[in-house]
Amino acid sequence: MEAKQPSLFRIFSKSLRQNRLAHAYLFEGESGVGKHEFALWLAQSRFCLALEDGLPCEKCVNCTRILEGGYPDVHIVEPDGQSIKVDQIRGLKAEFMKSGMESSGRVFLIKEAEKMNVSAANSLLKFLEEPERGSLAILETSALPRILPTIQSRCQIMHFQPLSKADLTATLIEKNVPASLAKVLPELTNSLPQAEELAQDEWFAGARDTVKRWFSYLVKKDLQAFVYVQKKLIKIFKEKEQQKLSFELLLIEYNQLLATKIEQHVSEFELQNLVQTIEEILQAQQKFASNVSYQNVLEQLTLRIVRK
Repeated sequence: MEAKQPSLFRIFSKSLRQNRLAHAYLFEGESGVGKHEFALWLAQSRFCLALEDGLPCEKCVNCTRILEGGYPDVHIVEPDGQSIKVDQIRGLKAEFMKSGMESSGRVFLIKEAEKMNVSAANSLLKFLEEPERGSLAILETSALPRILPTIQSRCQIMHFQPLSKADLTATLIEKNVPASLAKVLPELTNSLPQAEELAQDEWFAGARDTVKRWFSYLVKKDLQAFVYVQKKLIKIFKEKEQQKLSFELLLIEYNQLLATKIEQHVSEFELQNLVQTIEEILQAQQKFASNVSYQNVLEQLTLRIVRK
């Protein structure tokens, strides 16, 4: 937990050791920055059987049950379809009026809190104004402006920073994503869920292999690179977003090559050629963004690189 949000970890660790948690928090940040994981960690701190210096051990039966969604005094609310409805909040309030199943405290987490409809938000507001004794509320959002100001004012807002590339790479490797791929994905997204989705996407795996083959032809100044555009690339990258991705994947290959060459202390002339090639790819990317034909842009770029 500390590695993913070190500053917030320090703040909450101090609050836990001093027993000074607020009754309601609003976790704000992009998707994939660890808001929900942090919320579960705070829930663990309430019910852990083996607190270590005031912090949850993350290993005991209660900590494990909370992670697996099986602890009865931790309630999670998430959108039912496109929104969180008033009946869901009323049901939550009804649960909190009962005594705890296994403890005197209760924790509720609301995922994607910005999706509460107006009635649900107003119902929650009354709940936050008069919190149950021993309760802890954590709202999670990636769209803070869509949360009612009155709700914001009753919560302590905590801002989650995007994961660094190094942290995202390390997390992906922990999740058994191959290291070579885990180093590439943070160049495409800083969202852990999106990175995991790409790692499991068969089309993405094939697309990446296709660009790597094209890159191998380009580096060797092989005119087969031009033929490869017609035979392979335009058939693999069909949609606009896919085509944008092809430029990003090619840039990753050239930037990695540039970093390797710098480490090898190659000549200034060779480095300059690589830098110029990267600039040409960026220019081609801009041209494509201006609605020039994808195939024409690739063919022109290929010829410039091969004939350089």
